[in-house]
Amino acid sequence: MTPQEIADKSAQAMWESDEASKWFGMAIEKVAPGYALMSLIIEAHHCNGHGDCHGGVSFALADSAFGFACNSYNELCVGQHTMMSYLRPVSKGDILSAEAQERNRGGKSGIYDVTVRNQDGKICAEMRGFSRRVKGTLY
Repeated sequence: MTPQEIADKSAQAMWESDEASKWFGMAIEKVAPGYALMSLIIEAHHCNGHGDCHGGVSFALADSAFGFACNSYNELCVGQHTMMSYLRPVSKGDILSAEAQERNRGGKSGIYDVTVRNQDGKICAEMRGFSRRVKGTLY
């Protein structure tokens, strides 16, 4: 199998049991080795008491993209630590995309940067995720 075929099959295996990402309404747009792009249309149930997208929703999208990127090698990985910075408010009707890119992968650890943008390409949030490989495979 090519690295891209492994990434595609890994994403498919993860998506089949990822009820949380489905529940939020997320979609996988693209995967590649060490990379994932996911999207989410912000609806009323994603909004907080200020009428903006709840930070946990933006984080969930970034976290899911991080998860698909670090698991793209058919090696089970979990998030060990993350840092999220919110840079601009997100409103109902916005279409968010979270692009996760591998920065380093070695041994059992990986580092991934995730950029969350709105439909105009404006950066709304940045996340850095640190992964940890555990025993097992996705398929």
